[in-house]
Amino acid sequence: MPKPLGTDARKREQLSSQDRFAWPLARVGILGGGQLARMMTKKAKKLGCWVSVLDPDASAPAGQVAAEQVVGSFDDIEALRTLAARCDVVTFDTEHVDASLLLKLEAEGHRFFPSPSLLALVQDKLEQKQVFLAHGLPTSRFAALPADTPAGLRAFGFPLVQKARRGGYDGRGVVVIRGEEQLSRALKGATYAEELVDIEKELAVIVARSVSGEVRSFPLVEMVFDPRSHQLDTLLAPAAVPYEVFDAAQALAKKTVEAFGAVGVVGVEMFLTKTGQLLLNEIAPRPHNSGHYTLEACVTCQFEQHFRAILDLPLGRTDQLQPAAMINLVGESGPRGSAEVVGLRAALAVPGASVHIYGKSESWPMRKMGHVTVLAPTLDEASARVAAVRKVLRIYGGD
Repeated sequence: MPKPLGTDARKREQLSSQDRFAWPLARVGILGGGQLARMMTKKAKKLGCWVSVLDPDASAPAGQVAAEQVVGSFDDIEALRTLAARCDVVTFDTEHVDASLLLKLEAEGHRFFPSPSLLALVQDKLEQKQVFLAHGLPTSRFAALPADTPAGLRAFGFPLVQKARRGGYDGRGVVVIRGEEQLSRALKGATYAEELVDIEKELAVIVARSVSGEVRSFPLVEMVFDPRSHQLDTLLAPAAVPYEVFDAAQALAKKTVEAFGAVGVVGVEMFLTKTGQLLLNEIAPRPHNSGHYTLEACVTCQFEQHFRAILDLPLGRTDQLQPAAMINLVGESGPRGSAEVVGLRAALAVPGASVHIYGKSESWPMRKMGHVTVLAPTLDEASARVAAVRKVLRIYGGD
């Protein structure tokens, strides 16, 4: 006769096999070792994951906190295979990897989220726009352009925004051409044209979709961009828009992510026009700069949510606890050199301020070096406090 089980053993026997995990919960690889991967790694470790990152920089920010780092190029299939072989699943902190190599590794049995096929699609921004159109998702008028000729630009009509189909990031690969006299600014290579939209606000929604199809969205936020670099400068959460716009933006973001079949966290960027119309701009299938505020402001942050999604765990609540304002910290103008943080004590003295320094040893003008999120009872107060941080906190490149 079998020996009766004790109370604790009986409880374990009653647990579903899908709800029993040995350490590590999962072995996760991240392609890219920058600030996104650094924040992702910390939250993956919180869940009990083992993390390896791949990056060509031996001192990459994420490599400083991961269990290990594979030092190698994103287009080196042997380095990619080494990472994938050590992990149960691989994810990304950048879309700028060779998707064709990942498709080969996927065919060998390695798992990637988001999928290499989705990555290949979003790497071509014209194809992104075509997916919007195919699914009836609102976006600005656009057209492919013949390479290196002004005729296509003239035919599309001024003013317009010309964008590189591939490789654009943080404002690079984008130029506004308002008329014939600015044709000398035109981009070379494979590009497309978009209508220059009369924008009231630039908005974003972070959406998470799990392997099994569960979807949760974070609150709508407003993004303000630096005119010099076209990088995100200030973020306000939640966005100060009418309720009907807020709800419509959330619904549009969810529909967009489902149209692409994405798994993981996706940043969905959109425009609110002067006439009140919402138009999709682009998506990023990874944690996104517009979601950094969730680390302090929401019940579950975007980085933990990403791992819940790709490991098919229940998604966390996305309620925002307090209004928040965030600024990016970028390298100040001046020489490139060893990073020096100035004004940290004064910044930390601002009520509700959380300072994140990314661990990059060198600073140069406009390089993303950190961010600051400030929580307050009202959005106006949060905005005022983050403005106070901006006045005192700087990062320079020194000798």
